[in-house]
Amino acid sequence: MSRQYWRGSNLLNPVPAVMVSCADEEGNANVMTAAWAGTVCSDPVMVSVSIRKERYSHAIIERTGEFVVNLTNKKLAKVTDFVGVRSGRDVDKFNLEGDLKITKEPSKIVKAPCIAESPLCLECKVRQIIRLGSHDMFIGEVVSTNVDESLLDENGRLDLERADLIAYSHGEYYSLGKKVGKFGYSVQKKKPVDKKKAVKKTVPKKKTRNKNSK
Repeated sequence: MSRQYWRGSNLLNPVPAVMVSCADEEGNANVMTAAWAGTVCSDPVMVSVSIRKERYSHAIIERTGEFVVNLTNKKLAKVTDFVGVRSGRDVDKFNLEGDLKITKEPSKIVKAPCIAESPLCLECKVRQIIRLGSHDMFIGEVVSTNVDESLLDENGRLDLERADLIAYSHGEYYSLGKKVGKFGYSVQKKKPVDKKKAVKKTVPKKKTRNKNSK
């Protein structure tokens, strides 16, 4: 396989397309789109969001120390893009109409609001800010996870496949595709074959003769 060698590029794809919500000291809320987001620690649970210094939300999150990561799905694709290309200095993003409408919902712990239409919201408190260059990385501890009950199966377990999540890849949004495996499936032991059941399946059934046939 032949390869070309380019300079360092932002080509770690796909990445989650999330909406990050926040609120200033007076309770004025804003929401922005972030593609540079990810999980950074399991215990305590922490996520990171990298935000350009000039973004309206940057100063709010830096001052208040709180934000919410709202997962996005196919229904939210258009508004996810819109809130990423319009500034909260000019537009009240919780007062949009039509297919851009999103609803502000109080969070359980932080003062930053959740997005009611989001399938899953992560309430975060800032634990560290790392100055990187074009972006500052906000590392937040997830202090509450707010889950849409429609994502729970009959046993109360989370089934994220129901959320119809989207991802961002090289400037475009995609629905997640068909599942091709699960964590640990590469080393999972095969279930032993029940020989009795296997024999029953392979033995053909005897044909019954029609008495009226000659």
